[in-house]
Amino acid sequence: MMIRTSLCERLGIDHPILNAPMSRTASAELAAAVSNAGGLGMIGGTTRGGADWLRQQIRSTRALTNRPFGVGFISSFSNVDELVQVALDERVSVINHSFSDPTPYVAAARDCGIQVFAQVQSLEHAKRAADAGVDAIIAQGGEAGGHTGTLGTMAFVPAVVDAVGNLPVIAAGGIADGRGLAAALMLGAVGVSMGTRFVASHEWSGGSWEQTPLLAASTDDTIRTDVYDQIRGSEFPSGIADRVVRNAFNSKWEGRGNEIETVRNELQHELELAASQGDSSVMDISGGEAVGLVHQLESARTIVDRVVDEAMRLLRDNAAKYVDPTG
Repeated sequence: MMIRTSLCERLGIDHPILNAPMSRTASAELAAAVSNAGGLGMIGGTTRGGADWLRQQIRSTRALTNRPFGVGFISSFSNVDELVQVALDERVSVINHSFSDPTPYVAAARDCGIQVFAQVQSLEHAKRAADAGVDAIIAQGGEAGGHTGTLGTMAFVPAVVDAVGNLPVIAAGGIADGRGLAAALMLGAVGVSMGTRFVASHEWSGGSWEQTPLLAASTDDTIRTDVYDQIRGSEFPSGIADRVVRNAFNSKWEGRGNEIETVRNELQHELELAASQGDSSVMDISGGEAVGLVHQLESARTIVDRVVDEAMRLLRDNAAKYVDPTG
């Protein structure tokens, strides 16, 4: 038995699972591993390494898999056009745009035979993406790790499904196991995008000092904050903030935006030092509310296989539990 949705048919994949295109840390090894496991591997295309780094990652992924894969961008960033051109030139299967109107990017991708996804955090943005002619929408709930909005996945996903007609909707935010995949399908989604679960994979390219606090955290231990964006001057739209594992640094500075402005240079230096030293008590460790469901490092293939197997079992077995065939 397999779970087959329209997303599988559209992309030529076996399982309706994507890894989130996490900037810097979703590189060739993770993307290829997820694709080889039957999902859609995604490279995080927004990186300080620029166009050369992205081109190398795409080509490395292609050397590791003959399956479809894609690239995702933080499309509100000012340098994104150069990076998107690399993905177009390299003819990846999917380009995903987040935090920006995807309209300017659809035609060029279509000309290259590339599907365009848009990750959205509001119903307004979902409708705009649908009007732009994207091929699928990722409805990201505020439970997600990293940058996200405020709406809850359970209510947001079916609202987007209802709003965009027959356009495929992929659920994201708070999903880390087969229960989440099964629930997303019942909400009308055709697949899921998971970030936090794949942070705890062997193929994720971040540091072990980032994985350790995530594995130790419970569902209560994340915070949605704009502290790090204020310090760095990051280019995210209004209403978007960063869900990270709570630590001494973000607890100290949360809600002190005016003070941050006066000591920004010093705080930037503190973050640079913490990054070089792998100091998780200071750095932003992205983690969604699903951290409480993530307990160990595993291979991407093991994660994909178990999520699919668990979801199939739940969907198969629970129908008899809740539906009275005589009624």
